[in-house]
Amino acid sequence: MATTVRDVMTTKVVAMRDDADFKQVVSVLRHYRISACPVVNERHQVMGVVSEADVLCKITAPDLPSGLSPLRWQLALDSKENATTAAGLMTAPAVVARPDTPIATAARMMQDRKIRRLPVVDQQHRLIGIVSRADLLSVYERPDAAITTDIRDDIISGEFGLDPAAIDVAVGSGVVTLTGNISSAQIGARLLGRVSHADGVVAVRDRLTVSGESSGDTGSGTESSTTEIIVLGPEGP
Repeated sequence: MATTVRDVMTTKVVAMRDDADFKQVVSVLRHYRISACPVVNERHQVMGVVSEADVLCKITAPDLPSGLSPLRWQLALDSKENATTAAGLMTAPAVVARPDTPIATAARMMQDRKIRRLPVVDQQHRLIGIVSRADLLSVYERPDAAITTDIRDDIISGEFGLDPAAIDVAVGSGVVTLTGNISSAQIGARLLGRVSHADGVVAVRDRLTVSGESSGDTGSGTESSTTEIIVLGPEGP
């Protein structure tokens, strides 16, 4: 069974209200030793994410030049560098995941958006957890026995309808070796590709043989590689 965000997410989450002031934002990040946290409204719905980088805009902002027109002056005052609340500082809208999001999809979201974590929300967009890059990597800690069972029962037998007794599955440190006889090279290639994407698999070694052919002729090569939300607002941490 494919691992989803629900299986690896952290459910004890530090969040802050959108009306938390600047000093409270700084205090939360420093007190909990986190680099970013979700910003929520009064219904715990995720509005955005505020990070250390957002706060540092205050330090790195250049001085406003004299002689600005009233409109340009107002735009400067409304910028992130002059924000006084979490709502003004945050990056919005937040990139979020759902509990049933596959971890591969969550990983691609993080890579594509160059972010380190994803707030996890329910159907009402309420915060129920958070998933980080480290959480996603935890899938590689799966026991070899669990990987073996998934490949034999769910993939070989369940998805491909093959006799699991005809294909030996050996797993060591996440490296899978498939040995046995199959009816066609096309099925072998598909099987190897599917196994390579099973949760916890580090690499796949092809020792399959096609009827009437020698070992390794499947066309693959040798390897492939309870919710607790802490919301902080104007009342303080």
